[in-house]
Amino acid sequence: MHTATTAELDMNTVVGTHDILLLTLDTLRFDTADALAEAGRTPHLAGLLTGGRWERRHAPASFTYASHLAMLAGFLPTPAAPGPHPRLFAADFPGSASTAPTTWTFDAPDLATGLAEAGYHTACVGGTGFFNRRSALGSVLPDLFLESHWEEAFGVTDPHSFENQVARAVRIATGRPVDRPLFLLLNVAALHQPNWFHLPGAVPEDGDSPATHAAALEYVDRHLPPLLEAMTARRPCLAIVCSDHGTAYGEDGYTGHRIGHETVWTVPYTHTVLPQGHTVRKETP
Repeated sequence: MHTATTAELDMNTVVGTHDILLLTLDTLRFDTADALAEAGRTPHLAGLLTGGRWERRHAPASFTYASHLAMLAGFLPTPAAPGPHPRLFAADFPGSASTAPTTWTFDAPDLATGLAEAGYHTACVGGTGFFNRRSALGSVLPDLFLESHWEEAFGVTDPHSFENQVARAVRIATGRPVDRPLFLLLNVAALHQPNWFHLPGAVPEDGDSPATHAAALEYVDRHLPPLLEAMTARRPCLAIVCSDHGTAYGEDGYTGHRIGHETVWTVPYTHTVLPQGHTVRKETP
């Protein structure tokens, strides 16, 4: 298992010289991600992992809205081991025990604003309902970005949601001026319920299950390469890939998330620096 810590990366040398991708695999469970990586069923994601395995971390919250607010304040999922653990990003506030010399600090209430003030174009491609701008609540997260996108085709009910999101993200990444770095958040909706339609042969009456959750992750993996190649076309890219929270499928009588259960709080995480011109090896069927 990958046990590297954020202290290995000096973010003060990354910010300003690299594009930054925050890919949140909404609702992805650690056990599912880890099992699929070990079995070789998610080869493109495995290419982002040290030793081909996910790092086990604890989510900053138990559901999408709260977790994304925390991550966009610099509180990415915390390594599941005694700390303190230096953070990649941190708002500049007194007494922070997890701010280290390698941490990039910003004098702003959120990371997107901080990066914008540092010269980044910031963009968001939403997936779940907290990004849909159909209410004041659904506008909070996208309002943090200079550019934001959400449509039905990106949402949880579309079987092709991730393909559609990637196409929009590629358009954003390739359409930016070369001299301005990009911070892109892509909130992946495919793992969130309903996900039964990602399992071949499944019908609505079957409902969601660990098997359909796994099939959804395999679907995401298949469509990942264009995103990574677009994000490295102009300069190196720091790719942060993680879940915002997990979900329960009947364990101890629990279903869903926004609950204090191990399946919800334990999430997969990785970050890696991809070189400019990164090419993803295409997997043969």
